Amino acid sequence: MFKKAIVIGSPGAGKSTFSRKLRDVTGLPLYYLDMLWHKPDKTTSSRQEFDMKLKDILIRDRWIIDGNYNRTLEMRLKYCDTVFLLDFPLDVCLSGAESRIGKEREDLPWHETEFDSEFRQFILDFPKESLPQIYELIEKYRKDKHVIIFKSRKDSEEYLNRILI
Repeated sequence: MFKKAIVIGSPGAGKSTFSRKLRDVTGLPLYYLDMLWHKPDKTTSSRQEFDMKLKDILIRDRWIIDGNYNRTLEMRLKYCDTVFLLDFPLDVCLSGAESRIGKEREDLPWHETEFDSEFRQFILDFPKESLPQIYELIEKYRKDKHVIIFKSRKDSEEYLNRILI
């Protein structure tokens, strides 16, 4: 069983939901990058502040880290032993992001009240802009990591069911 895992993928794919279920099954502490970056007043931390908080987590013995933040992905890849990539179809991610509007969430310090057009565009661009970089970095570290790529919610649910046994 892993001790240090990152959960990455498009917004709306269900990273946080998967991460919570993984936490519940493994007992590992869960950290949301959105909670390090975003503040309750909808401002953000400085890069330096974010990086310091992240490094404090990375040096711990056990964790699950949920979130993309491509700028720090390589840093997290160096420390983790397991990578979970939720590489789901675009329509699934758009639907997932839209369905969480107005819901209370433990992974964000505020309630989303609308499907922000800039955020929507980020999701639309993710398969072409971010995903190739993610795969490239995963490939760079793959020999030393356990990499699990899910192509559907069903795949991720079946994995969780298997580790429950």
